[in-house]
Amino acid sequence: MARVSAKLDKDSDLVRFGASIRARRIALGLSQEALADHAEIDRSHMGKLERGERNVTFLNILRIARAVQCKPSDLFSDSYL
Repeated sequence: MARVSAKLDKDSDLVRFGASIRARRIALGLSQEALADHAEIDRSHMGKLERGERNVTFLNILRIARAVQCKPSDLFSDSYL
């Protein structure tokens, strides 16, 4: 099985997931840097996640969900509507 990376994401799943993160961040009035601080993720990595340039790990999904005050599943439901 081929390794999934942003370059192989033909369905733009990572872009949609990143857009979901960005929408929740903006709704909370957080800067990207503030979200990264709350989630304990490097700011530049957070930017890459929001742009769909990096494949997010499970632990980072949990950190981001806590930082934007939602369930992890909410990040997915928003990105696949």
